[in-house]
Amino acid sequence: MSEAPLRHMLYVSRAPNASLQDLLIVQGWSLSTVASLADAQRLLAKESVTVGLFDFAGYTAPQIAAFEQIFADAHTGWIAAVAVERLSERMVRRLIRLYCFDFVTLPCPVQRIVDVLGHVHGMIALEKMEAPPDRAEYAEIVGACEAMQVMFKRMRRFASTDAPVLIYGESGTGKELCAAAIHEHSMRRKGPFVTLNCGAIPRELVQSALFGYERGAFTGAQQQKIGYVEAAQGGTLFLDELGDLPFESQVNLLRFLQERTIQRLGSHVDIPVDVRIVSATHVNLEDAVAAHTFRSDLYHRLCVLHLLVPALRERDHDIEILAHHTLERFRADSTRRLRGFSDDAIRAMHSYPWPGNIRELINRIRRAIVMSEGHVITAADLELVDHVEMPTRTLVCAREATERQMIESALRRHRHHLTDTARALGVSRATLYRLMLAHGLGPAGPLLAIGE
Repeated sequence: MSEAPLRHMLYVSRAPNASLQDLLIVQGWSLSTVASLADAQRLLAKESVTVGLFDFAGYTAPQIAAFEQIFADAHTGWIAAVAVERLSERMVRRLIRLYCFDFVTLPCPVQRIVDVLGHVHGMIALEKMEAPPDRAEYAEIVGACEAMQVMFKRMRRFASTDAPVLIYGESGTGKELCAAAIHEHSMRRKGPFVTLNCGAIPRELVQSALFGYERGAFTGAQQQKIGYVEAAQGGTLFLDELGDLPFESQVNLLRFLQERTIQRLGSHVDIPVDVRIVSATHVNLEDAVAAHTFRSDLYHRLCVLHLLVPALRERDHDIEILAHHTLERFRADSTRRLRGFSDDAIRAMHSYPWPGNIRELINRIRRAIVMSEGHVITAADLELVDHVEMPTRTLVCAREATERQMIESALRRHRHHLTDTARALGVSRATLYRLMLAHGLGPAGPLLAIGE
């Protein structure tokens, strides 16, 4: 039994070249040929196509413009086959510039087209290899470094219990994602996950936000309203930015944690509530306790289990994984076919300290996706040019580069006369010849020793 072809390509043409089709099949391509946009869309919806060849012959400008819908497919590498005279058409140039890996001018040998198709197939394969896989234990969170693996292990244990969890981490590290993941993997997963940002509520409204109120409890309370605690019945209440909770409201939260009942504002009826509390903070609550801005008894109630979310600068191995993950997620925001990140962008992302953590990384990449004018995102697109670190040169490389430069300069000064050049450099003629060969400057190299 013969092996199934590993390469699948789409050939879009009004008058397909039979010789080209035969050669592609002989060389192991799985070939699909269509003539219309509708047929191309139907095929792409059903099958994974690695490479596409579009023959512009026979298509009018409006028909070509309509094909932009399939050219924008990020999973297919497109090659254009076009007559030289059609390159004067603005729409043809635009589609080639924005969406095609390469193009060939017709007429040309069919082997030339096959070679280009093979090259593009290889480039697509390299792209897939360069984009590191998402190896996170929790699908919602991307990470593979050691610090994240330790965090995943703790989260798995925390999900199996019902004890309160306090999540530490800088702003933008993804604390809410961790809280949601713990909930989704816990016995309470079928219950609600309710989030309250303690720093976003005016201090005079915190109590009514937490516990709700009855109609007429205060001016403007025209109907009964349940609070965040009661809304999380049977599930998890996530208290974000816990350190910003006003001191006077902390005692009410402590009472709930002790008695597991609440009273709505304007009522004296105790309502039993079954809720797990997961909290998060970017401030050091132990310091807040020492400064008497956070109650020690509440701190110990909420910090039964604690989880540290590492900052992005401590996750060097994950930065490129997160970057590719973000690009794939928001790639459709670009009108161009973005292929990935340039080398200077990768170096810049690894050297930048990321004070805004993952949130900043996502925002920078989303902005770059929209603003990039090329097919790869550069350090300039990320606005990180000042953070590009040049690769370190070894002493051997620096010495070889200097040696070559001195030999080239001396050869030019002495019109490539080897005896005079060797004398000026302080070496024998045989040594000079050996060095020239080593640096590619001998008879086989770009410079010829004339006059000898």
